[in-house]
Amino acid sequence: MTPRVALTVAGSDSGGGAGIQADLKTFSAFGVFGTSALTAVTAQNTLGVTGVLDIDPEFVVAQVEAVVGDLAPAATKTGMLARPDTVAAVGRLAASGVLGPVVVDPVLISTSGSILMGPGGVDAYRAHLIPFADILTPNVTEAAALTGRDPSTVTTVEEMTEMAEELRALGARVVVVKGGHLSRSGGSPDVVAGPRRVTVLPARRVPTTNDHGTGCSLSAAIAAALALGTQPEPAVARAKHFVLAALAGARTWTLGAGRGPIDHFGWEPPTGPST
Repeated sequence: MTPRVALTVAGSDSGGGAGIQADLKTFSAFGVFGTSALTAVTAQNTLGVTGVLDIDPEFVVAQVEAVVGDLAPAATKTGMLARPDTVAAVGRLAASGVLGPVVVDPVLISTSGSILMGPGGVDAYRAHLIPFADILTPNVTEAAALTGRDPSTVTTVEEMTEMAEELRALGARVVVVKGGHLSRSGGSPDVVAGPRRVTVLPARRVPTTNDHGTGCSLSAAIAAALALGTQPEPAVARAKHFVLAALAGARTWTLGAGRGPIDHFGWEPPTGPST
């Protein structure tokens, strides 16, 4: 059978754990053919980001148009868009309907603290892209920025729910506020606010420092599930299960000296040559 196609519009990660690289691995893990439009090139590894080179928005659009004009993605995800004018350009593409269902991961700052969006990015997301998001997947810090809150004051699921509903009022069909960064939480609850209900997806926190690229992988997994025909809320649950398994699979890895990548493919440990 011919595979379904998904598109990622995001930045690169030279360390291979996040960004375009993580998205394409995730698409492959779901049996979906991955295509991409690069928004920025980053110099990074498990320790952090040391450099960013933005790509002109017109060329980002040219990449997307080349893909959609030939390969017809069944779903699209956005990750690091780097510049407010790129956010606006991608918003126009989403509004035109050529991208299929759109999963928006509003990447503003890396886990290591590097700024990954230019000034005005929050306003650009609110005005130009969130209104056309089928699923929006901010973490607590990003949701707080998008709703004008101090992230240090968001400590409960109820506050996450308030942010999710406020963001959904901007036009997003479903909003997933990820609780992996929730202060004073021993778990990793995600709040899923949809048209009919709010659901909390609980999970135990996986004890590992290998969590680089979890946000990218979650949004890519949601897009892959949508491309396969899964409805939005079940797609979120399926993606969360995938990321939890990937975290558990890589929990003992020692790739790099910082926050290592996750196990997208469920690799078994090598057993060595048979005798």
